[in-house]
Amino acid sequence: MRPTASIPSPAPPDASSWPGAGRPTRPGLVLRDRLISRLAATRDTPLLMLVAPAGYGKSTILADWTERDARPSAWLTVDGRHNDPAVMLGAIASRLDGLEPVGEDVFAPLATHRSGVSSAVVPRLCAALRDRQPFVLVLDDLHLVERPDCIEPLAALARCIPAGSQIAVASRSEPSLPIGRMRADRLLVEVSADELAMTTREAAATLSASGVEARSQSVRGLVERTEGWPAGIYLAAVSLTAAMEVDTAIADFHGDDRLVADYVRDVFLAGVDQDTLEFLVQTSVLDHLSGEVCDAVLERTGSAELLHRLVRSNLLIVPLDGRDRRYRYHALLRETLQSELHRGDAEVVSRLHARASAWYDERGDIDRAVQHGIEAGDRELAAELIWVNSAVYVSSGRHATVRGWLANFSDAQLATSPLLCLARATTHLADGDGGEVDRWTGVALDRLDGSPASYPAGLDVAARVIRASGAAREGIATMGTDVRAAYGLLPSDSPWRPLCCLIDGVALHLSSDRDGARVALEEGARIGGAAVPSVQSLCRAQLALVALDEGDLGDAERNASLAVTETEHYGLGDYSTQALIFAVSALLRALRGRSDAASADAKVAVRLLSGLTELSPWYEAEARITLARALLLLDDGLAARSHLADAGRYLRKVPDAIVLREWLEQAWTEVESASSVGGRWPLTPAELRLLHALPTHLSFREIAERQFVSPNTVKTQARSVYRKLGVSSRAEAVACAQAAGLLSADAKDSPDRGDAQRTEPT
Repeated sequence: MRPTASIPSPAPPDASSWPGAGRPTRPGLVLRDRLISRLAATRDTPLLMLVAPAGYGKSTILADWTERDARPSAWLTVDGRHNDPAVMLGAIASRLDGLEPVGEDVFAPLATHRSGVSSAVVPRLCAALRDRQPFVLVLDDLHLVERPDCIEPLAALARCIPAGSQIAVASRSEPSLPIGRMRADRLLVEVSADELAMTTREAAATLSASGVEARSQSVRGLVERTEGWPAGIYLAAVSLTAAMEVDTAIADFHGDDRLVADYVRDVFLAGVDQDTLEFLVQTSVLDHLSGEVCDAVLERTGSAELLHRLVRSNLLIVPLDGRDRRYRYHALLRETLQSELHRGDAEVVSRLHARASAWYDERGDIDRAVQHGIEAGDRELAAELIWVNSAVYVSSGRHATVRGWLANFSDAQLATSPLLCLARATTHLADGDGGEVDRWTGVALDRLDGSPASYPAGLDVAARVIRASGAAREGIATMGTDVRAAYGLLPSDSPWRPLCCLIDGVALHLSSDRDGARVALEEGARIGGAAVPSVQSLCRAQLALVALDEGDLGDAERNASLAVTETEHYGLGDYSTQALIFAVSALLRALRGRSDAASADAKVAVRLLSGLTELSPWYEAEARITLARALLLLDDGLAARSHLADAGRYLRKVPDAIVLREWLEQAWTEVESASSVGGRWPLTPAELRLLHALPTHLSFREIAERQFVSPNTVKTQARSVYRKLGVSSRAEAVACAQAAGLLSADAKDSPDRGDAQRTEPT
């Protein structure tokens, strides 16, 4: 009989009498060849360490690997009895002795020396192993050994075992070894939970082995939900065997499933003390964990130290950084803990979420602050957070996020809160749905009537600004007056101030006050900045139109380019209200002769305009006239006519938009002129514009400057005009055009008539 640690024996040890003599039984998991290959590739590294929580199949993988490996192997399953250096070393020596005798001198110190036993045994064991053939020693469940002096000898053994030999460790937590130094010395290979997680293909095979056949999409969803945790997938397979509709059952499989919950309680939570269990359950409200946020939400101290200990235990806790400061619970563990939480006091849950909301709000993490506010069940808390951030989020391309927040409330619930009403109106403004903007701002103003002091400062003013932006049914002048008054009443940091500047600038521009418009629009672009980029880009588009009216093509192009860049940078290209930006860009590119780029912008503008519903009449008219001018230059007279007709209908609702009326009349003149050329001389709009400049004293270079194109473009257009008219000079072209009625007859009496006679090289 083999000795205990305290009784000497000259006889060789009996391996079966030492703790941990057995090998693991194989669970019903699919063999994973990729992992076996991964382990096989490590055979030149002395220490192989698989560290992952329970249920990752560490023991199974090591068993499969050693069965396929040609080297002799010994297996030690560790338990609590090995928290004694003599017992631990004796068990290791016994396993190795079973492969090939190590000698009695190795075991002698185990019976005679209780202190310093490692210093006596390890050198002798190393000497006994020196000339051996390569072997594998597996130490399973090493996490059950907590004493460092029981673990430290492994580092020495890893350095002295024969080349080609390996010590393979399976543990739920990282052993107290000099990991950093061993990594640097290339003595260690680590296999983590990420590598042990099942792939979709492996999960499908596991389900199939249990008689469960599911669609690949459902299996992918299961792998994502379980994070590839083999035990979770195996439990799902067991749970699904009785399911009538497998794919539906997979979609419903979560951490509150009875099998998962029982497994988590038995394997992970059974040995946890009550205080720690309460910590785990209550912090399950958080998707990310840190000492600071846990202390705040639980109103306690010491969370960082507790998390540090827990992450090194066998719990399913995932580190999120390399400094041990941020973590998260495995999805199934969190769901199990949350099911425990919601079985308790609902008021406790509400308070936890409210504290989390306040903590995240103070630190600028608005997404989490709003979500916790919603989950707290405090509608006004959530409403204020949503309203305060809705303008910035919607304007920055995060329209879907605000929609998602509001989806947590029914229309009836939204109608009880002016804050939520205006947040909803803001989303509809981005959609270009003027009718819904009018509806929700109206509900908000009705709620605010008589009690505006109960809500954030300037809320009623902001409501009127939103309504003015979406409707402006009382005319341009009134629209401008209203937003100028609102600007002064809003807080200096209000995200609605840039919108006031935009509307004011538009009103001034369309009333023929270009200087005033430029001041307002430039301020809107400046204070909009990164806070409300959709408004900033619209200010720049309007500035481009102001510059175009003044003949400053360079400034127009600069502002239009910035508007498009900002729109694309913030992902605003699908916002219907950005249609004007692409219409302006199309016009300017068409003026420069960049037909392909102009056509692409025009298509975007057409698509976005189709999404507008009852939006401000001035906006619809301005965008359609601008787009029509671009389409004329692109030789699409039919589409131009359609947009001009629509623009005319919208203009009837804003009769004081003087500039828009001038633009519309000019555009119709160009359309009719282009159409009158007819089939005999099919001149393009660009060629027709050149034709009207030919009777003047201007040279081709000067015409090019005025028409914002290059001299070469003018020469190319002139050659085309001469060819289509059947003439060979500028003077002949003028005479022919006058005779055909394409130019007025009095052009021959122009003071510049003599210049029309000259022949320029084309």
